[in-house]
Amino acid sequence: MSHSAGAPLAAVPRQATAAASAKQLVKTYGKGETTVHALRSVSVDFAAGEFTAIMGPSGSGKSTLMHCLAGLDTATSGVVRIGDIELTGLNDKQMTKLRRDRIGFVFQAFNLVPTLTARENITLPLDIAGRKVDKQWMDMVVDRLGLADRLGHRPSELSGGQVQRVACARALVGRPQIIFGDEPTGNLDSRSSGEVLSILRRSVDEFDQTVVIVTHDPRAASYADRVVFLADGQIVSDQRGLSSDDIFEYMKHLDEPAAQAGPEQAG
Repeated sequence: MSHSAGAPLAAVPRQATAAASAKQLVKTYGKGETTVHALRSVSVDFAAGEFTAIMGPSGSGKSTLMHCLAGLDTATSGVVRIGDIELTGLNDKQMTKLRRDRIGFVFQAFNLVPTLTARENITLPLDIAGRKVDKQWMDMVVDRLGLADRLGHRPSELSGGQVQRVACARALVGRPQIIFGDEPTGNLDSRSSGEVLSILRRSVDEFDQTVVIVTHDPRAASYADRVVFLADGQIVSDQRGLSSDDIFEYMKHLDEPAAQAGPEQAG
């Protein structure tokens, strides 16, 4: 599955098209002396059927990168693609359709509708899109996530782990091309967090899903096939097969200037 990240996209064989890619991505906020360079010419490919974690100190640009990849934010310059579709040229309506049809989201804040049941929350994106729910697929996802007896409950009647599993089910049921998770375990205790990460891992191994998460937690990142480290708006390392200890050590050095401010936040 390895191909040169720097190779032009046209040179990559058709079946090897990345699930998502960024080329020379630049994102700046503000003007003049107050300009913030959130991303400085970032180029990265995310292969289909892989689990990638994006890590970096606060302000490194990791969430900005994910938001640009997912079409939630617009890059100042550069190219973003989901599969073979370039996001740059899409209007709002086309972008909404792309996000709805090809992208799944799992956020730290869950974003569930409190007045709807778990089942209604899971099928909501498909209902809005006017797409039929594949009942067999939904039953399997719900069963794997241990939610079968919770479908009639509203979010307020569920535990934090169950709420996040509903969010995972919602992301999976539409069979998106790629699932983005922004600190998907940020609000969870270690047991619930392990459950959610196992689900994302299994969705890659068993459903051939593509998952990209932003996290500050080395344990969460250790579930991934690959960890991309950002610092100061640039990719500083791209590694595979790391344990949570390896990641913790690497992050400690990456975060050195901020270490005095509180290295404990990684836990």
